[in-house]
Amino acid sequence: MTSHLTSHTAAATPRRRTVVKAAAATAALTPLAAALGATPASAASAGPAFLHGVASGDPLPDGVLLWTRVTPVPEAVPGSGLGPAVPVAWEVAEDRAFARVVASGTVTATAAADHTVKADVRGLAPQTAYFYRFTAGSAVSAVGRTLTAPRHDARTDRVRFGVASCSNWESGYFSAYRHLAARADLHAVLHLGDYVYEYGSGAYPEAKYTVRPHEPRHETTTLADYRIRHGRYKTDADLQALHAAHPVIAIWDDHEIANDAWAGGAENHTPGTEGDWAARAAAAKQAYFEWMPVRPSTAGTVYRRLRFGSLADLHLLDLRSFRSQPVKVGSGAVDDPERTITGRAQLDWLKAGLASSDAAWKLVGTSVMISPLAFGSLPAHLLAPLAKLLGLPQGGIAISTDQWDGYTDDRKELLAHLKDRNIRNTVFLTGDIHMAFANDVPVNMATYPGSGTAATEFVVTSVTSDNIDDLLHVPAHTASLAAETAIRAANWHVKWLDMDSHGYGVLDVTAERSQMDYYVVSDKRRQDARASWTRSYRTRSGSQKVERAWSPVH
Repeated sequence: MTSHLTSHTAAATPRRRTVVKAAAATAALTPLAAALGATPASAASAGPAFLHGVASGDPLPDGVLLWTRVTPVPEAVPGSGLGPAVPVAWEVAEDRAFARVVASGTVTATAAADHTVKADVRGLAPQTAYFYRFTAGSAVSAVGRTLTAPRHDARTDRVRFGVASCSNWESGYFSAYRHLAARADLHAVLHLGDYVYEYGSGAYPEAKYTVRPHEPRHETTTLADYRIRHGRYKTDADLQALHAAHPVIAIWDDHEIANDAWAGGAENHTPGTEGDWAARAAAAKQAYFEWMPVRPSTAGTVYRRLRFGSLADLHLLDLRSFRSQPVKVGSGAVDDPERTITGRAQLDWLKAGLASSDAAWKLVGTSVMISPLAFGSLPAHLLAPLAKLLGLPQGGIAISTDQWDGYTDDRKELLAHLKDRNIRNTVFLTGDIHMAFANDVPVNMATYPGSGTAATEFVVTSVTSDNIDDLLHVPAHTASLAAETAIRAANWHVKWLDMDSHGYGVLDVTAERSQMDYYVVSDKRRQDARASWTRSYRTRSGSQKVERAWSPVH
């Protein structure tokens, strides 16, 4: 009922310059964290200690994956490779007092897995809340609460997810996580990537705008570096509270590895001075699986599928491990059918899963936006011949080729599959871009709205990572106002966007509709930031279109 990951010897890490995307101190304990028994990280005593919280993830009808990290001796800090093996017991109970324990076991935590612990617990009841904890010697962890999924054939009235993305430690505090943790109505929290960032301290944002420093201070390139960075994140009390309150379903994007990563490299990787790319990517992924409550899937990646009764299938994508090298903005190579963002096997897996799904809704977790986002749009009768003549992208000049816009053949194949097979109620859930969107997904950008729509997409903004006004250091609704106007003018399928805010989403799914409620935090630079509802959009069953909803779901 456990899984262990092996490690490699960590080498010294050189520091390098980093190039930030132009497109776009631990917090105080909350009442919820205290109620769950969470404690902030502190210096370990002579005996074992649980300094990084507890977590659960990937809920199934009969089980869930549990996680923690034990510090067996004070010097066994994350990434050190030090410390003895220590047995860690885990318990799952129906009550917070653990009077009714329903499952238990023991895992040996070792330096080979950075003293992280995973227990893949089975034999639980469907759609049931449980409490769990870990013990090592006299040390007892925080108490976490988790929730199993409904039976695959259960007629479920609703399912509700928190949705988050892009949480850069140096850019602000994780108050968005605190507000998600405080909600008692979520089945799980979906994290759509950029859970950690690889940059060195002061690279993004600049040092003078940094709210709190990274650890390690240099860019992460080795296994030890990535372990230290994950460990730093999990000292945050708001992040600990989130994990202790809800199961988390996570996928990675690029910053868990390196900016604008692809199968053979990354923008933020220099071979020679930063070592072999394959070794760096393997180290980053190993640390990710050690430190996250995620089950490794096909070929050690994160693409996988979870089901929530007959209401929703959740298809989770890995859009970094198999993608082709990016091309420059404005290059017609984005339409090259030999280039891919998913890889052949993953795209076939997704198409087959969507076609065979009998769930009312097909939710797709994608780390980058699938909706086209272009400027320089022209009427279809002018765009097509001009694009062909000049070697430009057929759908207009994309703003970012890091998104599906840079791999249009995969997108064309997937959307044609949805249309040709009459697959209804597909909703893409997206992060990455540090903005919030509500989009129709056109079958053909060049002829929209005549082409119709194949799906809809809800994009959530960042937890803390900088948006355009942050990057320019100007007040909100200044530079972004002109950009929003230009984007809406050139992209009719974009029904709403918010380029200024930071926060999270709450997706509520019923048989009749899927609705995303967007919440923003008052100030990402304040630990005590408030959260407030700002907008809601929904997709009615069978419509393939988004429309505004005038209040959040309660």
